Amino acid sequence: MTLNNSRLDQKQKIPLLPILLVNFIGTLGFSVVLPFLVFVVTKLGGNAVVYGIIGAVYPAFQMIGAPILGRWSDIYGRKKILFLSQGGTVLGWIIFIIALLIPLSVITEINIAWLGAFSLTVPLLLLFLSRAVDGITGGNISVANAYLADITEEKDRNKNFGKMSVSSNLGFIAGPAIAGILGFTVYAELVPVAAAAVLSLITMLVILFYLPESSVHKYTEDPVDIKKVMGFENKECYNPGKGRKIPLGDVLKIPHVKFIFLLYFLIFLGFNFFYTAFPVHALGKLSWSVAELGIFFSVLSFLMVLVQGPLLGWISKKINESTLIITGNFILGINFLMLLSENSTIIYLSTIFFALGNGLMWPSVLSLLSRTAGKELQGTVQGIASSLGSLASIIGLIVGGVLYSNYGVYTFLVSACTIYLVFILSFYLTKTQKYCEKSAAAEKA
Repeated sequence: MTLNNSRLDQKQKIPLLPILLVNFIGTLGFSVVLPFLVFVVTKLGGNAVVYGIIGAVYPAFQMIGAPILGRWSDIYGRKKILFLSQGGTVLGWIIFIIALLIPLSVITEINIAWLGAFSLTVPLLLLFLSRAVDGITGGNISVANAYLADITEEKDRNKNFGKMSVSSNLGFIAGPAIAGILGFTVYAELVPVAAAAVLSLITMLVILFYLPESSVHKYTEDPVDIKKVMGFENKECYNPGKGRKIPLGDVLKIPHVKFIFLLYFLIFLGFNFFYTAFPVHALGKLSWSVAELGIFFSVLSFLMVLVQGPLLGWISKKINESTLIITGNFILGINFLMLLSENSTIIYLSTIFFALGNGLMWPSVLSLLSRTAGKELQGTVQGIASSLGSLASIIGLIVGGVLYSNYGVYTFLVSACTIYLVFILSFYLTKTQKYCEKSAAAEKA
């Protein structure tokens, strides 16, 4: 029996709101914890390096899980895999709550030159476990990107990926602000983490009841197939009789995809040097409180929304992705150079360059990657890209912690150099742009 026999244009029929809402709530749940995570790690015995390592646990396990979940989403449908992924997030937050509730028990004291001095405690180990559980099921971003690519017309691709980034940044505006308010309660960090768990549970319900399957590919059912009984309908792009696992070598044969993967990796690397170093820098050198760090991230995210909303929607109609990527990286590098100053005014001014640079560059990278991947391998390509981002995050978060422990503010100079390397390499993307436009024209013909 074949469902969806007529090729309905799902890209026109499926609204963006549910997937944007899923992305918003998911980001909100994470960003609620962001401003005080460094304070929690420090209170439980850790230092800058431990903070970086705990941050790296999530992408380390995501690197394992994301390609599998991306491939499963190509086979079984995006909705089921998004639901599974969000369930892992809920479980991860529950373990996090347990880590905050149990007594502080020191396992051992460690003092190594390049790692610094810190205590290994039971709550810290539970934090590791919490991030690992969330990470292994953390393919929601790559699957959400594949879902968006499924339902998006070619002409709206950059605009819609911009909307996806806007939904993330709206979450980043509200999350830190909520954290600052809830952090002043008698229960301190426990209330924001519990809020993150509740928000993640709400995301599961949104996926279950409000998110339709993208259904770009036809579904097939075989009455004798046990997968049908279990609710895993195979998609047209995966025929059980003829289908096979797509080897990495075949994916890398897609024209220009290797180069975009390289840029994807380097961008994540540069950002994660910053993501480890800045909260530690704000806590130590700048003497910021949880509320002040929350305000900073809220301001940054608000500016990102302005750029990726009205500005990107207008400018993407006039300028192609490759030019936006080149321009955005140049502007973004200025932001990291400004962070070398310990003046709070200059640091806040740097958010303008961060928002403008990243807001123009990152949605354009995602758009160009999705166009290069084609229709059949969206989930697989997005999963591989997510794994590369995870690998870069592992390296960036750990090395960023070590760099900041030893060289302090100069860690931001490393971020700037990495982004300017991407800026130089991005000039090659003009060829990628021409290839994608030629392929799109051929499909229409």
